Amino acid sequence: MVTVSLCDMLISAEAIKFGNFTLSSGKRSTVYIDIKKAITKPEILKVISCEMLTYDNSFDAVAGVAVGGIPLAVSVSLACDKPYVIIRKEQKSHGINNLFIGDVSGKNILLVEDVTTSGGSAIFGIEQIRKAGGIINTVISVVDRDEGAIDAMDNLGVRLLPLIRMADLVKN
Repeated sequence: MVTVSLCDMLISAEAIKFGNFTLSSGKRSTVYIDIKKAITKPEILKVISCEMLTYDNSFDAVAGVAVGGIPLAVSVSLACDKPYVIIRKEQKSHGINNLFIGDVSGKNILLVEDVTTSGGSAIFGIEQIRKAGGIINTVISVVDRDEGAIDAMDNLGVRLLPLIRMADLVKN
């Protein structure tokens, strides 16, 4: 039986694009990684969630920042039968006016990310989880672009565990 690597899956799903792009961090890049496109395919989403659970399964709930982290959090939740939490990027001006859907207070939270560059989205998630009384020690990203996110997480006392590093993708 031939095993297809996650890198190969992302490449075959055309989740890696070459050109001239502005990333969400504001940085310019000649490579764009579109994990959202890849995770619309159930077989890839399953592989990612299973891989994430091999890195860490010692959490009470898994969280994702909207939008990219949500399908990942749901998939990991279903794979391990633990609750998930959605972190909005901003508070709603109506309803219960909460950044969270789900409970983080007093719980050990695993934060999942699609792509990390500078770590901005993950840092936002970590800060919000901690403000709400949650405990967070680990962030797992599908791809880390090796542009500072690991150091940024380390400065917050959080380890960033990427399933794939940028160099692994672009050498293929």
